[in-house]
Amino acid sequence: MRHKSRDEIRSIANILPSALNPRPMPKRERLERWADALDRERGRLLKTLFRVEYVLRARRMALRADDSPLSIAYKNPFLRAEGLTGDAVGDAMAFFGITERELHDILCFCHYGEAMRASEAAERVRAVAAHA
Repeated sequence: MRHKSRDEIRSIANILPSALNPRPMPKRERLERWADALDRERGRLLKTLFRVEYVLRARRMALRADDSPLSIAYKNPFLRAEGLTGDAVGDAMAFFGITERELHDILCFCHYGEAMRASEAAERVRAVAAHA
């Protein structure tokens, strides 16, 4: 086995930031990264989750939708490298350290209808981050 420097490895592979930084990312920073990912999709319409608060808790944790604010977070390679394991409600609550109420406020159908702009979701995520 031949040892290589980071610069040598970078020439042949992507080194994810989490591999260089062993400290876990604080909650506020995780939420800000999610908001930044949403801002990059600014005008895009994203699906909301329907009646989140009325689904039994066990099923609620598995709720997800393609093209939702949660799927935008999961598509972000940095957040996945930090430990985001999926785009379901339970995955987001565990990774971002947010409550069911906070997640409900960010992406529930009852606040926005069937779809919301990515920029609106980013604002809601930043509001949660401000209190983290």
